[in-house]
Amino acid sequence: MSTPRPARAVPARPGRARRLFHEFIGLLGEVFVTVGMFCLLFAAWQLWWTDVVADQDSAQVIASLEGADSGWVTPDAVEMGDAFAIVRIPRFGADYARPIYEGTTRDILKRGVGHYEQTVMPGQVGNFSLAGHRVTYGKPFNQIAELVHGDRVIIETADTYYVYSVVASEIVLPTDVRVVLPVPNQPGVVPTTAMLTMTSCHPEFSSRERYVQHAVLEQTLPRAGGLPPEVLAVTTP
Repeated sequence: MSTPRPARAVPARPGRARRLFHEFIGLLGEVFVTVGMFCLLFAAWQLWWTDVVADQDSAQVIASLEGADSGWVTPDAVEMGDAFAIVRIPRFGADYARPIYEGTTRDILKRGVGHYEQTVMPGQVGNFSLAGHRVTYGKPFNQIAELVHGDRVIIETADTYYVYSVVASEIVLPTDVRVVLPVPNQPGVVPTTAMLTMTSCHPEFSSRERYVQHAVLEQTLPRAGGLPPEVLAVTTP
């Protein structure tokens, strides 16, 4: 009786291995394309669609505030999330107008400009301080770094225009809350001037730092009389 020979492994054909490798590469490529498309769609939503939604919402809120049935909330009665004022900045364009909401939570800043709760109201002695996105969600402070000394920032309330004039800018860390103190960067000092501070992320597409603009109250005008042309004029650098 003969001894059976041990079975020998049959080597894989080179063509089959190559085909499996190509199928794997093709599948991997499809995954990368799918992920890339998802990233592009997310970027479009983040950078474009959020602007569309926020701009539409802002326009509706401003129309409500300025309409026949005015929806103004007076500063002394404002609550978290209320739209109580409008900010106009001639340097940002003749049509630039954004609602100001009470608070600076994530949800509030998705709608427009937020007011730091611990700071004073428009026109009051102290530091009326605002925050706004530089990109996405309507990017209300996208051009904050373009403001120059003397540029006007107009805060419109139910019965008054408060006209502030830009006096200084600085770049700080997000943790540097001294910029919104009653007297910016001077802890413990009692304010004697009505000021405005605006903050936004810096540089664009980053939250590494904050770009800050400071302004002082230049004049107060009754809203019923409208804004004179000289107030709306853009400062020549």
